[in-house]
Amino acid sequence: MDTLQERMAGEIALSESPGSTMKKWRELFGIAQVELAKYIDVSTSTISDYEGNRRMSPGIAVIKRFVNALVEIDQERGGETQRNLERFNPNRQNKEDDFYFIKDFSAPISGTDFANIIDAKIVANPNYLDSIKIFGYTLLDSLRVILEIAPSEYSKLFGTTNERAFVFDQVSTGRSPMVVVRIAQIKPRIVVIRNLENIDKLAVKIAQIEKIPLLTTKVTTEELKSRLNNL
Repeated sequence: MDTLQERMAGEIALSESPGSTMKKWRELFGIAQVELAKYIDVSTSTISDYEGNRRMSPGIAVIKRFVNALVEIDQERGGETQRNLERFNPNRQNKEDDFYFIKDFSAPISGTDFANIIDAKIVANPNYLDSIKIFGYTLLDSLRVILEIAPSEYSKLFGTTNERAFVFDQVSTGRSPMVVVRIAQIKPRIVVIRNLENIDKLAVKIAQIEKIPLLTTKVTTEELKSRLNNL
């Protein structure tokens, strides 16, 4: 197996909930249970039972078949998901720097559930939240990220995937974070501005153009971490 496949297999094998981790990777690749089951010649209920942790934890052989199948199906589709995942630095996952913190969830959550968990107010694009699934979040000190992160290093803010929320702290108007999102090639699925009552109109306009839900929350950073890190 290559590096990405080794990373996937290792995360499943070491997870406290291997079935949930299998489900996370399958959904990251956008592959239905039925399609995966047919590809590896097992019943759909078998996949469902593993993902629901109703079967004994999968052994190495099962994990290898599962991981290889995801990658091979994706390659048959053009390999876009694999290329996207390989752009991100796996060593950043669950790591904390002095001005950004990255956390990936054990299982994806909907944009609506995410907004509810952090007591968020929706400023732009509420209709997109239900259709979005996110696999983690990144908490950022807005000013320092803008000043200290070079464009070439931007991808390290995403952990293992861009299917995540960016939560910006230390924000004065909300304009600068959204300008960064606008010009970046890789974009988060949701943007949250913490502790800011009135969002700059240009920031809202950029969110609408990019079709990214823009949220605000008054929850403290420590409380936000506590709520999200327990998922």
